[in-house]
Amino acid sequence: MAQQLQQQMEPKTNWRMFFWIFIIAIIIFYVVSYYSVNKSTVNITYTKFKEQVKLGNVENIMIKGQQIQGSFAEKYEIPVEGEEDTLTYGSFSTVKPNIEDQELLNILEQNNVEVRAEEEGNSWMRIFLITMLPWILIIGIFIYARRKMQGQMGGQMGNLFNVGKSKAKKYQKSPGGATYDDVAGLKNAKKDLKEIIEYLKEPDKFAALGANIPKGILLVGPPGTGKTLLARATAGEADCEFFSISGSEFIEMFVGVGASRVRNMFEDAKKSAPSIIFIDEIDSVGRSRGTGLGGGHDEREQTLNQILAEMDGFAPNESVVVIAATNRPDVLDPALTRPGRFDRRVTLNLPQKEAREKILEIHVKNVPLADDVDLKKLAARTVGFSGADIKNLVNEAALLAGRKEKKEV
Repeated sequence: MAQQLQQQMEPKTNWRMFFWIFIIAIIIFYVVSYYSVNKSTVNITYTKFKEQVKLGNVENIMIKGQQIQGSFAEKYEIPVEGEEDTLTYGSFSTVKPNIEDQELLNILEQNNVEVRAEEEGNSWMRIFLITMLPWILIIGIFIYARRKMQGQMGGQMGNLFNVGKSKAKKYQKSPGGATYDDVAGLKNAKKDLKEIIEYLKEPDKFAALGANIPKGILLVGPPGTGKTLLARATAGEADCEFFSISGSEFIEMFVGVGASRVRNMFEDAKKSAPSIIFIDEIDSVGRSRGTGLGGGHDEREQTLNQILAEMDGFAPNESVVVIAATNRPDVLDPALTRPGRFDRRVTLNLPQKEAREKILEIHVKNVPLADDVDLKKLAARTVGFSGADIKNLVNEAALLAGRKEKKEV
């Protein structure tokens, strides 16, 4: 089958990554600051400190609570055990015992040591952690809970402002996207759709003749016959934007959400024109009106009304085509199938023998087949199989071969 077109995703901020980068940056900054300050500072005992003061080797000190820091008048050397080298330090730190020491002030004055003092307080790091860390944690927990709620409830309660946004998946134009070469069989269907491709590529040629593009095309066929694949291949052939959504995705628990999503989807498609909107299983919202429990106020019928209004609101030569798929055309509302809306019906039948053989060839491209596999015989024996059935047949055969430790299928 065709490779899935690359979905255009809006750039999202990875808040977890930024959060951890911020925490790591703080730790690195603190470690670097600590070592840059302490690489030339030696911790000495209080007794050694007083000895250095008496020797006149202390230039100044800073007293902060019980902590004393200062600078040596001359470098303080400490021999390294087992080596001839010595470590030299220009500053020191020590802790003053929690007792009265009148002698200290006397020897500091006698040796002309400059004394400074500060009130005991918390470091900037401690103040930052106490004041900012709780807020960082609260914000992080709030964002995590919000993301969790959005994931569990499909964004309904997690983000009420986006509940009316379209859930249509937008696929980019891609050179490696699906084309009619990836769709085996369906000759008549592809022939009917080539006119739409030509219009999307050259709308001016038809506009000059006063012709209006068909606004809607209805693909009708049994499940698994390739309706979705054909729609994507049509967008690939026309080299235009492709919006894909299921009819059930319009309906939500909130009244008016479906209509809002329809408006949003058609607005996006018009901005990206030429474009194709594909609505799968349109019978879930396009059933005949008047049969719902809520009458004219039923949410499903409101969504259908909005689809009809949007299709009527197309400009005569606006390059937006709506392709819908269903396997129950008999239940659709007559307003959907009247001229000017889904007035063109393309029927997809189950593949014939030649088509089944081509479908098999597509699905076995990456499957190592045994020499005795005859695709023509398989095609002859798979009467009534749809494209999806054939794909599943190949996959089940590959799984069975794997379970039996085979190298070929």
